[in-house]
Amino acid sequence: MLKGIDPRLNAEVLYALRAMGHGAVLAVVDMNFPAAAIAHKTVSGQVLRMENLSAAQALDAVLSLMPLDTFVEDFAARMEGAGDATKNSEVQAEAQAAIDAAEGRHRPMVPVGRFEFYDRAASAF
Repeated sequence: MLKGIDPRLNAEVLYALRAMGHGAVLAVVDMNFPAAAIAHKTVSGQVLRMENLSAAQALDAVLSLMPLDTFVEDFAARMEGAGDATKNSEVQAEAQAAIDAAEGRHRPMVPVGRFEFYDRAASAF
């Protein structure tokens, strides 16, 4: 076991985080997202699983090692809710709280449409 690294981060996720550079994107999605169908298009070509964690817990673990980009407005995006782009789902609200805790301030996620979100996820790690 490595000291100082959140044990929720497995070897595959650590490898991807290490391989990422400026402008690289990581998609943190829940179990309802069609990850298996999209993963072959991603940089890594595979789903990077973090089993038995909520999206907020996964974000918390990732953000313990990797900062969010401070130079862009869309540093974190979320899929728009059906019919209301302004409303966060419960999962998204928990993820927003994890981002705010890591940042030490409120930085709202940018809402994007469902299919645009799929496209962004397809170009992520």
